[in-house]
Parts: sequence; C-alpha cells; structure tokens
Amino acid sequence: MSAPIFIIGSGFAAYQLIKTLRRTDQQQEIHVFTNDQGHDYNKPDLSHVFSKQQSCADLIRMSGEEFAREYQISLHAFTAVSTINPEQQSISVEGETLHYSKLVLATGAKAIIPSMEGDAVDQVLTLNGLQEFEAAQLKIQQAKSVLVIGGGLIGTELAMDLDSSGKKVIIADPCASLMATMLPEFIALQLQKSLIKSGSLLALGDTVKSLTKSELGINVLLNSGQQYQVDCVISAAGLRPNIALAKQAELQTNKGIVVNLELQTSKKNIYALGDCAEINGKVMAYLQPILLSANALAKTLLAQQTTLKLPAMLIKVKTPKLPMQMSGQTVIGVDSWQIDIDAQGCCVKSYDSDKKLIGFIVTEQHMSKAFSMMRELPASL
Repeated sequence: MSAPIFIIGSGFAAYQLIKTLRRTDQQQEIHVFTNDQGHDYNKPDLSHVFSKQQSCADLIRMSGEEFAREYQISLHAFTAVSTINPEQQSISVEGETLHYSKLVLATGAKAIIPSMEGDAVDQVLTLNGLQEFEAAQLKIQQAKSVLVIGGGLIGTELAMDLDSSGKKVIIADPCASLMATMLPEFIALQLQKSLIKSGSLLALGDTVKSLTKSELGINVLLNSGQQYQVDCVISAAGLRPNIALAKQAELQTNKGIVVNLELQTSKKNIYALGDCAEINGKVMAYLQPILLSANALAKTLLAQQTTLKLPAMLIKVKTPKLPMQMSGQTVIGVDSWQIDIDAQGCCVKSYDSDKKLIGFIVTEQHMSKAFSMMRELPASL
C-alpha cells in the first residue's frame, strides 16, 4: 500500500474529492485534518436557512464520525496543521511530524469584514460555514432588524432570505446596484424593486463608517451620514482564500493558492482545491467547478494524470422573489446585450465586440432556455 494522501480541510471540495477517490480505490489510506468537527453538509443551504426555519442540525447530512466510517478515512477533527515541509513531504501536527505521498490543500476561504470604526465591530456576524452559522443562528433568529454588509451574490441571497423570514433588512454596498459584477443594471433594478416592495432598505453606493453599541442594539452610521438602528449585523462582503499554510510552505500564491490545470501547486505532490485555489488567475468558489476539479484531481492522485476542463457553467441564483440563472460573462467584458422582456420574465444575452455570445441571464419562466443557450457558450477552461 502506498503512503497516505493527506487532505487539509473538510468542506465540500475535500469531501467531494474523497467520494470520488473511493469510487475507484477502496484501499488508499486517506487522512483528513480539519479545524472543526468535519461534518458533511451543503454550504449553499446557508442562503435560505432562516425562511425555512432550519437549525444547524438540519443541515448536517453526515456527522464527521459517520463520514469517516462510510468512506474509510482517518478524520483528525479539531486538529490544526501548523507547518508543511514540501521537501520532506511532511506536515507538523500538534508537535508530531507526519509524512504523506500527496497533500491536498482544501483550506477554503474566510469571510471578509470591511474596516469600520466603533465598539460594536466585534459583534459583526459571518455565515461562511456550519460553525459560524451555529454560533450566530440564535442571535439572528431573535433579531427583528438586520444590516447585511455586501450586495453581491451571497449578500443578496441572504438578505432576501432574511426578508422572507419577516425581518427588517438593510443592505449596504459600495456599488450602485446589487450583484454589480454579475447583473447589468436593468436586471439588478428588478431585483432591487422586489426587495424594496417587501420592506427592505437599500443603501447602495454607500459603506459602513461605524458600528456602536446601544441599549437597543447596534447603531449604524454610513459614510453618507445615514443612520440606522439594528439588532445585528452580518458581513457578506466577499471571501478571502485561506493561504497562510501555503505561504508558510513557500507555495506560489496570489489571490489564492496558484495551481496549474492538474490542480498542482508550485511544489511537487502538493495540490489545492476549492475556494482556496486560483486557476488561470481566478478563484472559482462555485459548486460546479469545484465538483469538476475534484473529479479531475482524484484521477491525478491515483496516477492517472488528468487536466481540468471546465465547460460553460450555470449559476442558479437563490432569489425566490426573482428566480434567475446565468452563465458566462454577463457584465465584465460585455460589449452589448440583447434583451427579451415579457410578462413571463426576461432573457438577456451578452455579446463581445465580435458579436459572439459570451453569456446570458434568464429569469422566471425564461429559465427553461438556459441549457440550450449554454451549448453556444465558450468553455470556461
């Protein structure tokens, strides 16, 4: 039997890799090192836990122990890896040196909390994982008013879910429209109208200057001078890949851990996968590219060198007040749009300067057109 494969991290990317490895090889020794309990859960479900009145337990598909038994792995829960030695092919864990044949970094990403003033900044909540949700769920469930910092994909999905659960929601974002890097303004406007209609407040083109404690909750002061009183604040201002271990090991890093199309880092026998990996200058924190990456990497780890290929991929936006799907380039790099709007929703096609289709957005009843249009799009990789 070969030396063990070590995986650092226990999120979707790590566990999808393990499931794929086990479909081919039942004998390969696999060790997983994770800072948490190692439960198997679906992270995107965090976007609609409040309207569904779900608890942390509702999201767990398998406990860490159950997953370890099912997939015959050694799970090292609540165990931090302190250093990686690429030359010796070893890691240091709690003072012990352990040797691997292959090492996979699936260390994920950390939620960004923008710089703000005030004595309530330490009360800002994040929901980038099961542990964070478990720590924050009671406070958010009891809140009647919530400030969501960030109007991107996750912030918008979360804000709509909180709105649907009966809370007063304020969204603050420096961009002039919601999901500004993904939606042209004429689509974002429809989304904004649906939120405003249900009572949400949009502080777009604005940022939080300070958060201060009060007897009634948290006082919010925006840079525009606008003030609000809320019960809690959630930051959904984006993610920053966890690359500290990679830097310690002197792996090449940029926005994430730089990998080639075999998911290999700049050091031999070390790979990166998921939210922490940067492929062709991009960190692709969506389920489909992570799933395809895991499938390709599993083959490579089992001595079948495989190059990652990514087709055009569909993004399903969880905004039930305006259901939509999209693929390709929809704002950045777009030269023109073709718009078809009717009572059943809209279909927006985006084109480059050569009049080639490079992306689309479909809403409501037009979502049935998505798969036929995807066949016309260029591959992502």
